Amino acid sequence: MDYTPPPFDDGFTAEKLFCQGYSYTYDDVIFLPHYIDFPTDAVQLATRLSRNVPLNIPCVASPMDTVSEAHMAVAMAALGGIAIIHSNTTPSDQAAMVLSAKSRRVPILSSPVFKPPSGRIESLDDFGDSPYVLVTESGTSTSKLLGYVSRLDWQRLNNKEVKIYDYMVNSSDSVPSSNDLGQIDSFLKEKKSNFVPLMNNDEVLDLVTKEDVERIKGYPKLAAGSVGADGKWLVGASIGTRESDKERLEHLLKAGVNVVVLDSSQGNSIYQLEMIKYIKNSYPELDVIGGNVVTMYQADNLIQAGVDGLRVGMGSGSICTTQEVCAVGRGQATAVYKVSSIAYKSGVPVIADGGISNSGHIVKALTLGASTVMMGSFLAGSTEAPGAYEYQNGVRVKKYRGMGSLEAMTKGSDARYLGDTAKLKIAQGVVGAVKDKGSVLKFVPYTLQAVKQGFQDLGASSLQSAHDLLRSKVLRLEVRTGAAQVEGGVHGLVSYEKKSF
Repeated sequence: MDYTPPPFDDGFTAEKLFCQGYSYTYDDVIFLPHYIDFPTDAVQLATRLSRNVPLNIPCVASPMDTVSEAHMAVAMAALGGIAIIHSNTTPSDQAAMVLSAKSRRVPILSSPVFKPPSGRIESLDDFGDSPYVLVTESGTSTSKLLGYVSRLDWQRLNNKEVKIYDYMVNSSDSVPSSNDLGQIDSFLKEKKSNFVPLMNNDEVLDLVTKEDVERIKGYPKLAAGSVGADGKWLVGASIGTRESDKERLEHLLKAGVNVVVLDSSQGNSIYQLEMIKYIKNSYPELDVIGGNVVTMYQADNLIQAGVDGLRVGMGSGSICTTQEVCAVGRGQATAVYKVSSIAYKSGVPVIADGGISNSGHIVKALTLGASTVMMGSFLAGSTEAPGAYEYQNGVRVKKYRGMGSLEAMTKGSDARYLGDTAKLKIAQGVVGAVKDKGSVLKFVPYTLQAVKQGFQDLGASSLQSAHDLLRSKVLRLEVRTGAAQVEGGVHGLVSYEKKSF
């Protein structure tokens, strides 16, 4: 589509704004509204993560050990996005997370409790977080399913010293883990049951309750899930650039990983260039995403090496201190625009990594040229993020830490900062906590509805449309003063309650 620049010289083109020697963040800039000729629901957010990996929503969970493991991977894929499972663990454990996510078709990961029929249930603690104990021949997930004991039935027992086979309910009912939510719902209604085990190759993966099904059915849904050619969820994983990461890659490929991200804080290195070439030569069908980069020079080097996607951002994350400690990096709005302006010429999608705190930041990142946004703190603290909830000053929180924090580095993430051989470890991140946000299955769709409204105000009905409007100089921007940023937020009130949905 041909776009005609506006007849008035109002605002600045992106090319002019970002070539003045300033490093801008998302909050520094604001788009001027354009012309609306379509409804909000006409906005399409389908995109590409990399050359050959399509997504239905432009959201990517960051490869951080307090964000992306199997539960997050299943949830993000169910939403139409993807999670990149972190590598701050052993190769076999990381591959197991990939396999676990790809073995499921509903966004539920439970922790079923198993006992043999000859065993005993000593206390309520034996049930864990589950309302049922599943009884199998050997008391493991991989032996024959015989029945179950409900928490309520056990509490009603007069003699709790008896063995499980004396009071268990005999039942071998189960459904394949490949069943979708509708099939599971139909099974529960047909059997008039409150739960059903999900089986994968004679192994019990999960225990899904009627309450789980009703909860998920109640969440909004904006897009279809991200499913690969194998009919399973799309799942990504990060690897480093060391020789040992070639072995890690082998584990991930056997688990069925769909895309790999080279996880380096500064991606323009001989180590990454050589790893990109190795992967593209050895596994040409596997998409590899390089980074992190913030300049056109960095990006061009990785593009020439053969990357299928670029991860943009250096020091822009809420828990990252790279710019403060190392004095290198770039404001994220400037970085995304500059890298995107060269990457699109080679058909390489850009991931805007870091600095996402609200839906407006997502609109800005995508309009400035990114194809997806990678989120850490935005998804941390959710039900699907790793870790247990705890309370701080009466607030329910989960731990969230930068991969450059000393705590994360002790588990191996120092390789990401090319510091695994250094005698002195220097932190480029912090450890913190994030408030409980509930399920990503709920708040991500609401966030994306706000993104659609932002695109409508810009007159862009798709990501490609937004990119074309920006490059044709139709869309204009301005820099916001500090006062303008205050004015653009909530202000002048004695008190208020902020709810996005």
